Amino acid sequence: MMAAFVAVLLCSNLIGVHKVSFVNLPFYGEYIFGAGVLFFPISYLFGDILTEVYGYARSRKVIWAGFGALIFASAMAFVVTSLPLPENGSPETLRGNVEKQNAIAMIFGQTPRIVLASLIAFWVGEFVNSFVLAKLKIWTEGKFLWVRTISSTVFGEIADSLLFYPIAFYGAPGWTNELLISVMIGNYFIKVLWEIVATPFTYLIVGFLKKAENEDYYDKDTDFNPFSLET
Repeated sequence: MMAAFVAVLLCSNLIGVHKVSFVNLPFYGEYIFGAGVLFFPISYLFGDILTEVYGYARSRKVIWAGFGALIFASAMAFVVTSLPLPENGSPETLRGNVEKQNAIAMIFGQTPRIVLASLIAFWVGEFVNSFVLAKLKIWTEGKFLWVRTISSTVFGEIADSLLFYPIAFYGAPGWTNELLISVMIGNYFIKVLWEIVATPFTYLIVGFLKKAENEDYYDKDTDFNPFSLET
């Protein structure tokens, strides 16, 4: 579960984060969204499953693992895109190297703003998501799993969206305030819709893991400090 969580997190932050797309919806028109949002909500799905089955404390360790993986991926992208090009070769070879470098920089190059936005939004959003689900599990006495997963995603994604897009793109070239708000709102609803659509799969996976692991943790005495790594 942790490996899948980190893999989805890295891919959604490295692939498609710069691209804005749209679909034409009946009675609405052009619905604008960021391409990375198509897969990023899966990380929240895994976060819900981890917290529901294993509890907040163990989910907290997974969130920190994802946070560390994001830092490493950002550092690796910076080093790779910053490496100098070879200066020897024919004009055609040199020109081809420059084109490749520009393509690599365009795909994997991340500005400090986007890196900072990704780290802050992920950290806050995931911990809000896990905290809300853990608390709701106690209040609902383990009933109504769909209420817990959807509610936690609603709050977690609000925190994520309100932090990521303004930090990453406010005032950036090509990003008007109208586009920023439109993409932020559009992506938010897609993320929540993802959780709703995935609810039947969440029930299946949670049920399987609880039975296979003989685990169904309630965070009644848990220290919810996000900086603690105690289980």
